Amino acid sequence: MGRDNRPWIAMFSQTGSEIANIAETVKRWPDLIIVNERNIDRTIDSRLQGKNVVFVPNRPTEQDLKNLWSTYESPVITLHGWLRIIPPNLCNEYQIYNGHPGLITKYPELKGKDPQIRAIQGYYDIAGCVLHEVTAGVDEGRVLLEQNFSMIGLDERETFRIFSKTSLSLWIEFLKEKL
Repeated sequence: MGRDNRPWIAMFSQTGSEIANIAETVKRWPDLIIVNERNIDRTIDSRLQGKNVVFVPNRPTEQDLKNLWSTYESPVITLHGWLRIIPPNLCNEYQIYNGHPGLITKYPELKGKDPQIRAIQGYYDIAGCVLHEVTAGVDEGRVLLEQNFSMIGLDERETFRIFSKTSLSLWIEFLKEKL
């Protein structure tokens, strides 16, 4: 692990399974896990039970997030399927990182929501994931890590499995240095 043992805040809008997979692998759980209330039927990963999970409104305000984040000194904030825009002021004030299941360094058109589905439907030969800094622009921050793979001959299920494995690999590499 990194030398600083910095606070880790992880955020998600879907199931939180990526956070649980990362935490189990790096043997450290986030100090705070933030999930937004959503008007959909979803199951949150059971491994998050008993962890410091806080629900925020579906569309949290800048103040909602700042109130939670400011209780930690110099946190590393990670987004794992967080489907909301982070306000620009917070992007400038905090170190925030996002994992993106689209190889936006090669295919900028895969910025935004559901890039893995668009890559599958577009019959891309190469796919991949990036880990980038969060800025005011959607998926516009500096790419810190990337990894690609061939999609040739893969069905949708196998492609999603490799996306997940690739993302996990990037997060582990990154967090071992940052935390």
